[in-house]
Amino acid sequence: MSAALHELSAVELTGAIRRREVSAREALDAHVARIDAVNGPINAVITEDREGAAALAAAADRLTTSGADLPPLHGLPMTHKDTHNTRGLRTTQGSAIFKDFVPTFDDLIIGRLKKAGVVTTGKTNVPEFAAGSHTFNEVFGTTLNPYDTSRSAGGSSGGVAASIAARIQPLGDGSDMGGSLRIPASFCNVVGYRPSIGVVPSLPTRNAWAWLSRHGLMARDVEDIALGMTAIAGPDPASPFGYPITGSFADPLQRDLTGLRIGWSPDFGLGMPVDREVLRVLEVQLQVFTDLGATVEEAAPDLRDADQVFGTTRAFDFVLGLGELAAKHGDAIKPEIRWNIEQGRKLTAQDLVDAALARTRLDTSVRRYFGRYDVFASPAAQVLPFDAASRYPTSVNGVDFATYLDWMRSACLVSATGLPAVSVPAGFSEGGLPVGLQLAMPHGSDVGLLQVAYAFEQATGWAKRAPAL
Repeated sequence: MSAALHELSAVELTGAIRRREVSAREALDAHVARIDAVNGPINAVITEDREGAAALAAAADRLTTSGADLPPLHGLPMTHKDTHNTRGLRTTQGSAIFKDFVPTFDDLIIGRLKKAGVVTTGKTNVPEFAAGSHTFNEVFGTTLNPYDTSRSAGGSSGGVAASIAARIQPLGDGSDMGGSLRIPASFCNVVGYRPSIGVVPSLPTRNAWAWLSRHGLMARDVEDIALGMTAIAGPDPASPFGYPITGSFADPLQRDLTGLRIGWSPDFGLGMPVDREVLRVLEVQLQVFTDLGATVEEAAPDLRDADQVFGTTRAFDFVLGLGELAAKHGDAIKPEIRWNIEQGRKLTAQDLVDAALARTRLDTSVRRYFGRYDVFASPAAQVLPFDAASRYPTSVNGVDFATYLDWMRSACLVSATGLPAVSVPAGFSEGGLPVGLQLAMPHGSDVGLLQVAYAFEQATGWAKRAPAL
């Protein structure tokens, strides 16, 4: 191979393994060498199983030479988000309560990745119980941004984003309730994709009808996202949600954007404060869509109900998912989570009624918006990657934030709509910090969304700018 293995995309690396130009063992060795070379400064990979990975790579190489059909991610080395249960491999949730927990099962997304041929090598860091979009915890410490190791890598999929940006691996699994795939993608100059509900069932789960959180993928290339989705997307009998996709993730990503109608909003139509440098970077990039034949106008759906929908649903999900644990372990759980659980305990029947009505109004306004536009474009994050020593940003443009969630509102509002969304690299601040553009399309339009993101990516090439690690 002319390029270093750690620089290859998932499409390129799995292709090389299929063609027997590279062995799975060589791919693993390059992956491990990269962990040794760059993980120290960023603290992204926090658990490893090199012996187990070597056995998996050896099995992959035997399969390569057997003449059997090879799965889509055959031989690809990958660490997994530490909130995803991995059978036989420590899964801590970023919590001291589970610092020694070793599951006896795989979450559905991990099982599908393994079936697709992934060589599991370890786990990546997360905030405690994936709460908050800054990756730090008392078990493993803080994950730092490869583009500036004094800054946050975002979260909760911050360890995944940092490892992909640092060229440890090309593809990774993540999850997203209030921006946990999109904000770290924006901070680390990678792609973070949140699917429509039902595309990747979140199993196992205590609440089969939970709709706010999603499992998805991160990568440096949209093409890698599509490849990974061919492996993990699909219905499951245990999930009550259908499979809403129009088209296939194996469809060509090339798409003519002529006539595409894009509504762009710098403030979501709500006067939301967004760092001026973030907006400066993004507003320049809108011309890319115009050059590709699309029309761009400033317009946002009516999102006035989104805060209520997100806040109530998140609080309900937190008290259902973590309430018993918090009651048992108290101060062992970080205060932001305890606050969120308490918000859930305070919910009344009227609160739930009001949230249901608000969600219906929100859905109506979003459908009306997509009668006029094909894509909603907005900032993926309201701020640039911030000081990693902080727990979370407390203000932007002189506007103070009341809670640990307020600075994530750019992602939370889109989560409340239920739309599929993606953060795609869109440039850098004057200080060299990444900025992501958030794109959203109607429910089930996931393939079209990746096609639009791919067109932008191909026209700009921002993700090719590697960090100086």
